[in-house]
Amino acid sequence: MITAMVLTRNSADSLTDCLGSLTFCDEIIVIDDNSTDATVMVAQKAGARVYRRALGANFSAQRNFGLSKAKDGWVIFVDSDEVVSSKLADEISVSVSSSAFVAYRLKRTDFIFGRLLKHGETGNIFLIRLAKKNAGLWISPVHETWEIKGTVGRLKSPLMHYPHPTISQFLSDINEYSTLRARDLFSRREKSSYFTVLISPAAKLIQNYFMKLGFMDGIAGLMHALIMSFHSFLVRGKLYLLWRNSLNTV
Repeated sequence: MITAMVLTRNSADSLTDCLGSLTFCDEIIVIDDNSTDATVMVAQKAGARVYRRALGANFSAQRNFGLSKAKDGWVIFVDSDEVVSSKLADEISVSVSSSAFVAYRLKRTDFIFGRLLKHGETGNIFLIRLAKKNAGLWISPVHETWEIKGTVGRLKSPLMHYPHPTISQFLSDINEYSTLRARDLFSRREKSSYFTVLISPAAKLIQNYFMKLGFMDGIAGLMHALIMSFHSFLVRGKLYLLWRNSLNTV
């Protein structure tokens, strides 16, 4: 038994391709964050079971809610802007039928502005996205991870990721995610300063574009490195302001 779990919010444009790649699964569940477009209609047309639930600025809680609705067996989490390749679908079907593992890391390949990113921070990334239902829970409100109890394997075929179709959408997304990340760090009592606001974006740019060879991905690699550097600035800047505002209210 394989359940596909997809989190959505105003994802109608990308959802058809996503759900179309999940036909190897026994059931598809969509957890929708109160979309105002045709997301729910697209999901229902594809035969998915849909639950409408507000995200509440907590991706882990949303994913764990989805886990509670899955039947026993294996669960694969796929974002609405991701597509399971046919080779990965075959590899999953074989792996779960006779597995010594309770979970698997999947290799995600990112396409930015129509180009595959082979370098930078997304160039060689493996994420735990496939596991037995009761193998663990998701943790952290944003940039969440699936904390697994047991042995984790690794699959080779790609999970294809098509995020941020435009620069404006990319900037809108990182503005939202950086707010959630700053609040999460603030709740953990992590500090920010003039130094970290200044240095963190520069360090992120150097890491992505030079140390991880992002320059080899051409203009797409440059834009990705610059925007992720800006994301680092937003996180540290917003965290600094959260601390300053909290001190002013004491």
